[in-house]
Amino acid sequence: MLPRYDITRSYDWNYENAPAAPPEVEVPPYPGSWDFLGIPVNSPLGIPAGPLLNSRWVLYYARLGFDVLVYKTVRSDFRASFEPPNLLPVSATSLTREGTEIDADSGAAKPHTWAISFGMPSKSPRDWRADVERTRRGMGKGQALVVSVVASPQPDWTIDDLARDFARCAVWAAESGADVVEANLSCPNVCTKEADLYLDAQAAAVIAAELRARLPKLPLALKIGLFRHAEEAEALVEAVSPHVDGLSSANSITAVVRGAFGGLRRGIGGAAITARCNEEMSLLREIVERKQSKLRLIGVGGVMTAADVTARLNAGAHAVHLATAPMLDPEIALTIRSEMAATATS
Repeated sequence: MLPRYDITRSYDWNYENAPAAPPEVEVPPYPGSWDFLGIPVNSPLGIPAGPLLNSRWVLYYARLGFDVLVYKTVRSDFRASFEPPNLLPVSATSLTREGTEIDADSGAAKPHTWAISFGMPSKSPRDWRADVERTRRGMGKGQALVVSVVASPQPDWTIDDLARDFARCAVWAAESGADVVEANLSCPNVCTKEADLYLDAQAAAVIAAELRARLPKLPLALKIGLFRHAEEAEALVEAVSPHVDGLSSANSITAVVRGAFGGLRRGIGGAAITARCNEEMSLLREIVERKQSKLRLIGVGGVMTAADVTARLNAGAHAVHLATAPMLDPEIALTIRSEMAATATS
């Protein structure tokens, strides 16, 4: 059995016990010609900023059929992870809106939906910058390295202060070898200013403009969550289209897990959010096309199978990222690639 993230252990344990060496496996070719925000890649398959805690985790999955790898969100200072459980199996079968109450299912033999509780931890800039450089050196041809960044707001900070902190991290990421920088504007597990910035189109535009001013040529993306209504999505698309190249949607669906996490909301990932995230992708595609925006859409949330990948691409995704599925089954991309190749030749 290939190594995998141990949900019974802490974030720090999994960071220190990452796979020691990339596996030697045969990766089936993925049919078609692909790029990620203009960078040629071997497939549209990627992993978002969740399982990829450090260079060893990134390079492990890069050898297992994933071609767009997002280094877990980093900050301008050290931030500890929340205490375990960081990944808690839950019993939800279908989540369609924010704020639902659900039950934990810690005894599930094969969990497919999890509550996610990390809190956007980060190693110190000195540590993560050196580690991103190691990641860059190990990447293969036809693969893109994305680094996710977030600001660390202080109580008296303005939106301009936030934007400058985002940009500071983004520049460090670029200097360390990132092909793409993704600004994380959505985290359901924190209660400070960086949690839901995507819902404030004006604030998102300030951040996007600062990123573009500091990195005029590098592809840029924004990680966003679900919108409460279409008008919010339209406002964001219109506000950030002049500055960034892509939107990554959606960063989980929040819920309250009864008896866990002190009653605070947590992001839910996995099979229970598949249908809702597919609907959100269709909504964003319609808005982008109607606004004649050049934004590319990155599909995230509940992608578990080859059929889910196809559905997300058909809904308008430019690339498709899987998080829960490869944590459960590290060989999932190999399986998907084999199924896609078989479908293409049938």
